Amino acid sequence: MQLVFCPGQGCFSLRGGRERAEVGVQDLPHPFPDTSARIPAHRRLKYISLAVLVVQNASLILSIRYARTLPGDRFFATTAVVMAEVLKGLTCLLLLFAQKRGNVKHLVLFLHEAVLVQYVDTLKLAVPSLIYTLQNNLQYVAISNLPAATFQVTYQLKILTTALFSVLMLNRSLSRLQWASLLLLFTGVAIVQAQQAGGGGPRPLDQNPGAGLAAVVASCLSSGFAGVYFEKILKGSSGSVWLRNLQLGLFGTALGLVGLWWAEGTAVAHRGFFFGYTPAVWGVVLNQAFGGLLVAVVVKYADNILKGFATSLSIVLSTVASIRLFGFHVDPLFALGAGLVIGAVYLYSLPRGAAKAIASASASTSGPCTRQQPPGQPPPSQLSSHRGDVSTEPFLPKSVLVK
Repeated sequence: MQLVFCPGQGCFSLRGGRERAEVGVQDLPHPFPDTSARIPAHRRLKYISLAVLVVQNASLILSIRYARTLPGDRFFATTAVVMAEVLKGLTCLLLLFAQKRGNVKHLVLFLHEAVLVQYVDTLKLAVPSLIYTLQNNLQYVAISNLPAATFQVTYQLKILTTALFSVLMLNRSLSRLQWASLLLLFTGVAIVQAQQAGGGGPRPLDQNPGAGLAAVVASCLSSGFAGVYFEKILKGSSGSVWLRNLQLGLFGTALGLVGLWWAEGTAVAHRGFFFGYTPAVWGVVLNQAFGGLLVAVVVKYADNILKGFATSLSIVLSTVASIRLFGFHVDPLFALGAGLVIGAVYLYSLPRGAAKAIASASASTSGPCTRQQPPGQPPPSQLSSHRGDVSTEPFLPKSVLVK
């Protein structure tokens, strides 16, 4: 016996109590899909993201320090900045070409519309591009004059500057725990710098810790302002990550060439653009060019706590590697300052919901008084779970560039 039903979207036949589609009906999704298989995959992506963030944060600083302290001819830092911008722009251009499925005509029309026709949006990116180019050059100056571990700890001041610029430019509010963590962060950096100024071990004669500190502070200020400014621009635009990176790469290349001509133009003209380039230098250029783009891809799988944890691990990794590679000496003062910075980064990256839970837990244990809940109203924990964590952005990401 066969029963046939035609409810309007196709005909179904029933045979032996089983239902199957006869004509052109797609399998309907199960009302309760099994997500158990996707949870381990998502967890693996988070761990991969953590590893990528840690390796990129630590390897860039260590590789620059290694390349700048090698004996022999020293490469020009301005040329490395320009090469990184060129490679980054070409990579974004290839990714946009792939998005257009290899159609050159569509790519040209798209770039003409996005870059030339909408020239106002393009010109807005000149400001962050200028600051990012300055920041990249300052990083070379700072790492050339400071140990890698000291630079890694001090460079976390970018969290403080980004927070301050976000409050001023984006009208964001910070919790008390975040303000306390920023104070803790500043204290830890000050202790590390005091240890450095007090002569934390022997240093090469060609290094100037004062110049390194000034460069890293200026880099943190530029990083905070450029990141917040770029975030403010992105809120009013619909361009993709790769398009914005391509536009920034165009400006960065042009501005980098101007900086090269102004700072080292005569020396580069005399010795050549690729003077002093070794495999280690090319590794620095490739890391600076592709590392930020790689982080931009994986950062969407990393929550705020994971970003803070990655920063803390990168500090530890840089310190351990500095001991092995550069003979860096860790004394109690540096350990105390680095510990304060790591703790501050972790506390600052906590979502506000977790901070409020900690505060409420401490308040509940401080006295026996409890608050009665009105009848028919769910407890506060259920209310917060229904609202969702709307304050999971306290870590204040710099930008999609992750410069």
